[in-house]
Amino acid sequence: MRSPRLSSVGIAVGLFAAANSVVRRWRESHYSLAGRVIVITGGSRGLGLLLAREYARHGARLVLVARDAAALERAGDELRATGAEVLTVPCDITDVPSVFGMIARVLERFGRIDVLVNDAGQIEVGPLESMTVRNFHGAMDANFWGAFNVIDAALQYLPEGSGRIVNISSIGGLLSVPHLLPYSASKFALTGFSLGLRMELSRRGIRVTTVCPGLMRTGSPINASFKGDTAAEYAWFSLADSLPLLSMSGERAARAIVRATQRGDVLVVLGLPAKLAALATALVPATVVRVASLVTCLLPQGTSTAAKSGRSLERRVPPWLTVLSDRAAARNNELG
Repeated sequence: MRSPRLSSVGIAVGLFAAANSVVRRWRESHYSLAGRVIVITGGSRGLGLLLAREYARHGARLVLVARDAAALERAGDELRATGAEVLTVPCDITDVPSVFGMIARVLERFGRIDVLVNDAGQIEVGPLESMTVRNFHGAMDANFWGAFNVIDAALQYLPEGSGRIVNISSIGGLLSVPHLLPYSASKFALTGFSLGLRMELSRRGIRVTTVCPGLMRTGSPINASFKGDTAAEYAWFSLADSLPLLSMSGERAARAIVRATQRGDVLVVLGLPAKLAALATALVPATVVRVASLVTCLLPQGTSTAAKSGRSLERRVPPWLTVLSDRAAARNNELG
């Protein structure tokens, strides 16, 4: 016989979940993106470009920011062909004067900034033995300080009551991932900063959303950097990034992030494997670390500190196993 107390708890949980769902849908429907000025760092390719396409479908005015001017123009031309209003600004977000110059150009063109999306970053894959102090500094510069610089330069221009900041962190910012130690350390920093920023800015009505995706099929492995046994590292990383059970569609991820922008969600974890990993880390952190340690023993070992990009490495995985990621790379301006 079921306990009346347990039944009451179940009903209360169900009612809370239903009410929360209604509130989320209401927030999404009442925050229109039409006409909003949205600044997207890392907007020339991959997830950044996918987000730009999705925001454009909602009628937003876009600012794409990246270091590669040629890639930016390709992305900008594609979006303009759909009727979107797009400003492209080449900028190295690790350089503070360049960031302030970029923000000045945005204000000169549009006169306002409504949403910041910090997507720019870098991935370096390899065992700890292959990493140097410079790798850790580089990851922090790209994945943490870059986002910090953009927020610091633009925050005073975000409208109180309706401004949005979306920080694309990673599941690697909630639990450390083997052979991605500099990346994980920098994403932990971004996650902590982003969640704290949400608290600090709540009184001004500026909502900060932290996004922690798992693997996404955006085509990014060819532009990641690999160390140690570089070919073997590229093989496992590109394979994991392409398998449907381990990774999610980049397009589906972009739609989820845009909805989270409208709702002003606090924290979004994307992908079932990432959600399960985050839940396990919260409940049994020691077990997760032990399991991850066993996984680390199965990964390639190498001590070479010379870094190579994915595009320069010979494939060790049959092309039919990575076809989804390869197609995504072609669609999302990753090939150059």
